[in-house]
Amino acid sequence: MTLNFHPMDINQHVNEARNQMQKAVQHLEEELTKVRAGKVSAAMVDGILVEYYGSEVPITQVASVSTSDARTLVIQPWEKNMLGKIEHALQAANLGANPHSDGVAVKLFMPPLTEERRKDFVKKAHNLAELARVGIRNIRREANDHIKKLKSDHVSEDDIKNAEENIQGLTNQIIALVDKHVAAKEKEIMTV
Repeated sequence: MTLNFHPMDINQHVNEARNQMQKAVQHLEEELTKVRAGKVSAAMVDGILVEYYGSEVPITQVASVSTSDARTLVIQPWEKNMLGKIEHALQAANLGANPHSDGVAVKLFMPPLTEERRKDFVKKAHNLAELARVGIRNIRREANDHIKKLKSDHVSEDDIKNAEENIQGLTNQIIALVDKHVAAKEKEIMTV
């Protein structure tokens, strides 16, 4: 008995590669929002954990985070006893400014960015983009490996070649999107 080939198998691999690549771009977008660009944003504290009744939780789960102006981030805990813990977590996160507690909220006053600091942030953004590109290329390689294995399932060489070309086109498209995101972030950072 011969196995019947369903063209859907190759398409599933291409679609899975597309989904994984899009997730890589979404992750890059999230990481780029954490890179400071002259003004503060609530996203700067995403991923910073604070100890809360024996568990490590994100600051956003124990406090409201807002900006009072372009250089001041205000973190107001829902429980007053969290002030010290939030202040300590912010110091440990090394965001480039020392937190200050006024007894009600913790404030982060970000100094204006120097040219050198801006260049450091641009470098960080480019490093994040390169990590995304590497991840996308790995997804391409894995998808192509899976598609080549379909050869033993009586899939034609032409179908395999077409699928690999589709994945390469998708890879080029997604990497161009990564480049666009990092260029926009660089412009945002370097704008004084």
